[in-house]
Amino acid sequence: MEKEDVDFEFESTKDIDSVGEYEPIEEQVSKSHLMKTFDNPSNLEVLTESRVFVIQKKDGIKIGGINHRFNQPDQTMEIGCNIVSTERGKGYGTEATQLMVDYLFLSKDIGRIQAKADVRNKASQRVLEKVGFKMEGTTRKSYFARGVWNDCYLYSILREEWKEPKILTRTRLKKAH
Repeated sequence: MEKEDVDFEFESTKDIDSVGEYEPIEEQVSKSHLMKTFDNPSNLEVLTESRVFVIQKKDGIKIGGINHRFNQPDQTMEIGCNIVSTERGKGYGTEATQLMVDYLFLSKDIGRIQAKADVRNKASQRVLEKVGFKMEGTTRKSYFARGVWNDCYLYSILREEWKEPKILTRTRLKKAH
């Protein structure tokens, strides 16, 4: 995420449709607060390494975001992805998730990546399964959203299940020709 993406991030968090029906409604923050956090990452929690990437189409239109979060105390790497409502179901989430998995296994010394999907969110479950994640179980009352506690499925992919990059290799080959 670059500084010029702060406007997109700010607008996305205000749009209930873009957030999605399974996500918590985020505490509303000002654009200046987002900019301060971007300018000074030390404002973020020190026990978590977190990075946000903007997803955009080839024509430059921003359509969502994907993040990874490494929690130091329990050594877990977790990813999450959200696509604006008008662009869902077109394969962008699957491609972004595959890119993130490839990137993390190529650049980090980690043995697994995990993700959660609301038990009702069949689209997110399909994305994770297409990329090679396996469902491990249910995390009961995993998050609070819109007045109720919600259950999630916990998914993971292990390094040995991943084996090799799926998308990054193809991208490099296209650039070489």
